[in-house]
Amino acid sequence: MARTMISGTLAVALLAQAGVASAAQNGPVDLTTQAPAPRPSATATPNSAPAPAAAPSAQATAPGAPVVQPAPLPPPLAEWSVADAQALLAAIRGIGAEGLFSRDYEPAALSAAIAKGPGPDLNALASRLFVWLAEDLRDGRTPMTARIQWFAVDPDQDVRPSSALLAEAMEKHDVPGVLASLNPTHPDYAELKSMLAKAKDPTQIAMIRANMDRWRWLAHDLGLQYLIINVPEQELRLTVNNKVIRSYRAIVGKPGKTATPQLAEQVRNVVFNPTWTVPQSIVKGEGLGARLIGNPASARRQGYAVSKSADGTITVVQQPGPNNSLGLMKLDMPNEHAIYIHDTPNRALFNQPSRALSHGCIRAERASELAMTMAILGADITPDQGVEYTLSGKYTKVPMTKTFPVYITYFTVARDVNGLMRSFSDIYGRDAPVFASFAQPRQLHTNQRKSNEAVIKLDNPL
Repeated sequence: MARTMISGTLAVALLAQAGVASAAQNGPVDLTTQAPAPRPSATATPNSAPAPAAAPSAQATAPGAPVVQPAPLPPPLAEWSVADAQALLAAIRGIGAEGLFSRDYEPAALSAAIAKGPGPDLNALASRLFVWLAEDLRDGRTPMTARIQWFAVDPDQDVRPSSALLAEAMEKHDVPGVLASLNPTHPDYAELKSMLAKAKDPTQIAMIRANMDRWRWLAHDLGLQYLIINVPEQELRLTVNNKVIRSYRAIVGKPGKTATPQLAEQVRNVVFNPTWTVPQSIVKGEGLGARLIGNPASARRQGYAVSKSADGTITVVQQPGPNNSLGLMKLDMPNEHAIYIHDTPNRALFNQPSRALSHGCIRAERASELAMTMAILGADITPDQGVEYTLSGKYTKVPMTKTFPVYITYFTVARDVNGLMRSFSDIYGRDAPVFASFAQPRQLHTNQRKSNEAVIKLDNPL
């Protein structure tokens, strides 16, 4: 209990450190650019009630129709002056500083077109090359086929479409400025760029380029407050006002079919004292349901609520408590992979140096502190309410009223929890396809926004 009370106090201190007042101090704080929805009240369900549906049994769900690679997107066309085309050529020749390859953007052909002067040929070539370069800076050069288990949809091409970028560059006569505005703003990108300028070893250069490109796969604007998990580092960070205000060791998915996919989702609810609906692979496949349905006293003693439907299906729900498989909290972030963030009763696992141990979900250390801080930031609850919900022992769901993104990323070169750039083990083997794609000619961009690999839903937790 004392530990939980300290966590509540710490949550307030963390908000102050980030320059954010809590609702208990100065009333509700709007951390988004849009007005929050009316705040729903926290809801509590009795201990005997089933939890929201948990992850189904392990299965791969392929798209209903055969996968067809989308056609390349047609480039827009603009009228180019020689001066603007020369600025584009200079940008292409210097693009190696951003981890891209000038050869991809045909500098010799553009130079020859410039020498011939303005006209249809220069207009067509310069427009095409500008769009290619803008696409790679905005969305990444790596084709989707090389982004293994990458399901984080990047909205940037909707926010700043290629035609609008080209029109802006022509209107302002500022090709380099428009292109530079597409570079990721996260501090890690600038650090990687500095590393690239000094790197000599080809392997190190390839790793830096790959990880610079991974920042382009994410939204240019990550949001005012968000959670970000770097799977190879096995760390979770809470970021507010562009400051990392707290880091948490994380447990991520085991390599193989239980590897954690890369996602960009939204936290919808903070659940204190969650229940866990045991998957049918355990209830039926391992005979747990049959054993418990015939011995209600044993079920209650073990913390399970058991019911049987008219068709004979047995449902087993593990009730809140110290032994609950989800621990004391769960962050709901609805997604087709059934991946979420939760606590664990086996907290000794956080002391292990390698924590790729789960069935895909993310487990966070000091989970009660994280839950309370998230609810204070995203739902305007007070620290006292957070402590009350945690200590109640009752299932309590607090809906978020502000946007709170979660990014599950994969960086093998990044800043660690001490702020130092370092490399991390490629635990899922996802570097090699990116390296291979960089060794090949640039592929034309399509409207594909995420991996078309099968979605694998797994029993959680392990």
